[in-house]
Amino acid sequence: HIVKVPKWGGDTQFSYLPAAYDSLSLYEQKEWSRSVSVNATTGAIHPVTFRHPYSGRKICFLHLGMTGAVIQKQKDVDEVKSIQDLRCLQKQELKSFMKRYNQALTQEDVVYSHNYADGDLIIIDNLTVAHRASPEAHLPAKSQGLRVLHRTTLKGLFPLVPDDSFGLPPVLRSNPFESSEGEWVSGGLGFRWDDDIAMRN
Repeated sequence: HIVKVPKWGGDTQFSYLPAAYDSLSLYEQKEWSRSVSVNATTGAIHPVTFRHPYSGRKICFLHLGMTGAVIQKQKDVDEVKSIQDLRCLQKQELKSFMKRYNQALTQEDVVYSHNYADGDLIIIDNLTVAHRASPEAHLPAKSQGLRVLHRTTLKGLFPLVPDDSFGLPPVLRSNPFESSEGEWVSGGLGFRWDDDIAMRN
């Protein structure tokens, strides 16, 4: 709900996640289905792809601002029996992974940019639609005006956790891998996949 509309800019960009998933190559869809993300702050683990419980559409899901790591099944592993069956993406792999996800979200037929008017109220399904502020929203208030939004988030109807084949708990509070075995960021804003982009929520 918009409380204060800025003088210019300050849109929110909404991306339709089923369309983003459909834009991936078959190889990417398969690889991403073997991956889970770890929230840098809470340690919550989420599947990178899943089927929406109501629409049945396949969806790709990753928080570009708060992801601290991506864990993937080792090649040729379907059912995880031990931690050795998993790997943590290396820094460059993780950077490429997140840039590719960002690319999928910003395609013209996937993203809608909403320019606010006084009193606008937007309701979205967080499992279907990703959102972030436009770059202009991060400019100083003196140059673009003050942008004030109130957001209410409702608890989901089911936990968004990986299926049992990953053999992981719903939360990982610490890195289960050796420090040299991949990129793992705990706390703060998560892994910074692009140094030129401010954290956007």
